[in-house]
Amino acid sequence: MLDVRRLVLLRDLAEYGTVTAVAELHGVTASAVSQQLKQLEAETGVPLVLREGRGIRLTSAGQGLVEDAEAVLAALERAHARLTRPAAEPVGPVRVSCFTSAMSPLIAPLLETLAHRHPGLTPHITEAEPEGSLPALRQRRTDVAVVYRYTHLGTTAPQGFDTHHLLTDPLLVVLPASHPASARRDGTEPLALASLAKTPWITAAEGTACHDATLFACRHAGFTPQVRHTCSGFAAMLTLAATGAGAVLVPGLAATALPPGLVARPVDTPGLTRTIEAAVRRGTGDRPAVAACLDALGAAGATS
Repeated sequence: MLDVRRLVLLRDLAEYGTVTAVAELHGVTASAVSQQLKQLEAETGVPLVLREGRGIRLTSAGQGLVEDAEAVLAALERAHARLTRPAAEPVGPVRVSCFTSAMSPLIAPLLETLAHRHPGLTPHITEAEPEGSLPALRQRRTDVAVVYRYTHLGTTAPQGFDTHHLLTDPLLVVLPASHPASARRDGTEPLALASLAKTPWITAAEGTACHDATLFACRHAGFTPQVRHTCSGFAAMLTLAATGAGAVLVPGLAATALPPGLVARPVDTPGLTRTIEAAVRRGTGDRPAVAACLDALGAAGATS
């Protein structure tokens, strides 16, 4: 019988690529992970990983075992869900991770709905970006992760999870009211990004999805943005924009309460949106507590 915990390590190695990354994910040493993988190879009787210099990759047998492991882990989650399903009312703790700009439109209604419909549930909310909440979900440190992906970047839904669409969040250009491009009669009139080619920009740091979303959108419009400032959050970007420091491309949820002196305009480029989803581990969606959260999030997304 194969050890499920070792299968999890192999699965994570396939996703994160290095033993060091897997060790950090699980809070153990790299040597401990390597030892567990060697024991898994001994259990299977076939090579599962190949070491090439300082790198490592899975063999075809290792890749096949990872695919089987996903099915096994999902089956275990479904078995646990069946054990808890007979409960008449979901009770106990449920952990939800969510990124900052979705706290108000999604998490606040979630808490209100759960308190009204399921007072026996004790939700715990953690603010986290997808790069933090998805590993936590995989490691069972959270039960539901509210995540996003930029549609125009071609990013697919997170692999290894069941995802539930909550809403589509269009991207908006935020400008100082004094900017020439802001002087339009109709505030809903789409703005051509190309008209901002000579305008300074404020973006997220390089290497982040938010930075890539701005860079790709501007390049699609025919120019590379002149990035004047970089910030780690939309609130800081908007604060700088209010001083006249530049333009910002932000999701609509992040532009609901603009600082004075700013205007937000839709963009004339089709498909500039952010998809917001609730991700759960496969097989856990029928657990009463998780199902209650998904229902409440779905209702909040439908009204946002």
